[in-house]
Amino acid sequence: MAVALGPRAARRLLLLVSALKPGLHVPRAWPAASFGSSVTSAKVAVNGVHLHYLRTGEGEHAVLLLPGMLGSGETDFGPQLKNLNKQLFTVVAWDPRGYGHSRPPDRDFPVEFFERDAKDAVDLMKTLQFKKVSLLGWSDGGITALIAAAKYPSYINKVMVWGANAYVTDEDKAIYEGIRDVSKWSERTRKPLEALYGIDYFARTCEKWVDGINQFKRLPGGNICRHLLPLVQCPTLVVHGERDPLVPRSHADFIHQHVRGSRHASFGGHAAPPGAFSAAEHVGLCPGLQAVHLRVLGPRGRRAWAAHGPCPCTARGRHPCRLHLMPEGKHNLHLRFADEFNKLAEDFLQ
Repeated sequence: MAVALGPRAARRLLLLVSALKPGLHVPRAWPAASFGSSVTSAKVAVNGVHLHYLRTGEGEHAVLLLPGMLGSGETDFGPQLKNLNKQLFTVVAWDPRGYGHSRPPDRDFPVEFFERDAKDAVDLMKTLQFKKVSLLGWSDGGITALIAAAKYPSYINKVMVWGANAYVTDEDKAIYEGIRDVSKWSERTRKPLEALYGIDYFARTCEKWVDGINQFKRLPGGNICRHLLPLVQCPTLVVHGERDPLVPRSHADFIHQHVRGSRHASFGGHAAPPGAFSAAEHVGLCPGLQAVHLRVLGPRGRRAWAAHGPCPCTARGRHPCRLHLMPEGKHNLHLRFADEFNKLAEDFLQ
């Protein structure tokens, strides 16, 4: 059944279609060979399948990178594998079952496929003998990361997500239908995935993904994982590119507001200095939330907060969900603005 699009959704679809036209450069990760000799590639048996992963670094803090739809560690996280601090972190980028080099099996999309990916991801890191991990999840990988944090709280240290959504709307469904036919994608975007998967598997799996993600629209509230967000207990950073044609700001705001620690009055329940700025604005300058970037405070507001005293969440031991906005960021902001993203990630993880 056709879905009538509002003006905002129509603009998003136009941006998406233009992004798939020939001639537009879409940044991607580098080939595996350019990561350097410090990146190792291996497979390990997990939950009845052989999962492929890339690994680099020797730091005590284990970090798992979770790719998006049809993604893999190789195609989705080149700048992170190459440049995240290898002394501070041990970085693992995995290929979910049916994606990348974690084949066979072919990828399928039962209604619990995100939960399955979350269990696979956690069990992979346990198999690799990491005692605790942080998760960096892009798009579908962000959904998987939030589910993993909710279902395995004692194992997850911190979570950073971008391009993720906890539910599906009619407007989202129309956007997904716009990418169903991969022959309409730009050659620059399409060719690396065709090289990885083969033309037929790539096209078939993309269509299956569209059907798989759209099935959530039939559930109450379009629910993917909205019911699990209050169970996320660890420090969480939500990053949003304000020019993302696939995922509107409302999805980032929903995650921000419903992850545990953000459910009190106005973004974490902080009281603002009288006449200085709102509680929501406080989130942008709280010393305990320095990774957050909300562009609403001027020097006067910062001075007012400095005079107000320490952050209440620090004193109370809370871990609010944090929001960082990238004004020029699109869906692949971690590739297009890799240096800024990596600095943000390193600061948050530490």
